[in-house]
Amino acid sequence: MKKFPFELTKLKEKIQQIIENYLPPKIKRKWLEFLIRETKNLHFEAIERAILEPCQEFLKRGGKRWRAILFLLLVKGLGGKIDKFKDFAILPELIHQGSLIIDDIEDNSDLRRGKPCLHKIYGVDIALNLGNFLYFFPNLILREKKKEIKKEIINEIYELYFQEMINLSLGQAMDIFWAKKKIRNIKEKEYLKMCALKTGCLSRFSAKLAGILCQKGKKVIEKLGKFGESLGIAFQIQDDILDLTLKGKEREKFGKVFAQDITEGKMTLLVILALKRANLKDKKMLLEILNKKTNDKKEKEKAIGIIRKYKAIEDAKNLSKKIVKESWEKIKDLISDPFAKRKLKEFLSFLCERKI
Repeated sequence: MKKFPFELTKLKEKIQQIIENYLPPKIKRKWLEFLIRETKNLHFEAIERAILEPCQEFLKRGGKRWRAILFLLLVKGLGGKIDKFKDFAILPELIHQGSLIIDDIEDNSDLRRGKPCLHKIYGVDIALNLGNFLYFFPNLILREKKKEIKKEIINEIYELYFQEMINLSLGQAMDIFWAKKKIRNIKEKEYLKMCALKTGCLSRFSAKLAGILCQKGKKVIEKLGKFGESLGIAFQIQDDILDLTLKGKEREKFGKVFAQDITEGKMTLLVILALKRANLKDKKMLLEILNKKTNDKKEKEKAIGIIRKYKAIEDAKNLSKKIVKESWEKIKDLISDPFAKRKLKEFLSFLCERKI
């Protein structure tokens, strides 16, 4: 199994501490004043039970925090000071957590990281409200950072932030619509665009954010953005692969439902490649299974057999590696710090080969 690199785990711990600084386990007046300034007549218990409690329950489940780690490595690699900019790492991370909560509601999922999805525990209303809270909470961090960072830089980050939030919704709209309406004539390029919008948006945000804070020019920031986007696409492709290939014990360990994408009738890259190559009989069978949105294990295994038959898994993996390699070649010379460059390469390998 491709394990999470040890030194990157240290960065993950640093990120967790930053998150806890901004989202404490218990409600405090000082924290409420950070949120709203005027706390008179606030119902403290409601905020604690409907925001902090479910938020902490969700965050304690872990996660890779890889978008935040990418930000920190790029800041170091570009010659910036991690200690000065470290709080910015949680902007994409908290938005990501919010998107997971909302995504689970939209997909009517049962499990997330080995436990019932938040809406299954607290209800759709509380989960949806928390997801939206995490989308907007990073604005407060930017508000505080106006004291330390130039106004023009903060404004540029705001512009980036709002654009990526729009991108996230557009990508999610494509993904939902294809599954809901059983749209099956999706092209490979359309799928990759959906990934770039939905999964690539926050890694692109992380990379561009590092470039903006390190005061790099627009061309450099765009290159960094494309690099971050490629990691998001590769991450999604590997997620699609793991959905079909993760073994029983590993699946149980990480709380993954077997072939959930097939149950949801999703058009993953694996399905697109298989449909493109399959003979009429196999194509018809695969479409029938997808359209049923079945939870039957034998039928899902039959679908996976067709996908394997046409080497969709191997080719999808190779494509993700190619996308990452090409984007890395365009930015590697921008990374001046040797440690950051070495860890970024290790990081790329993990994302493309991970088993978690």
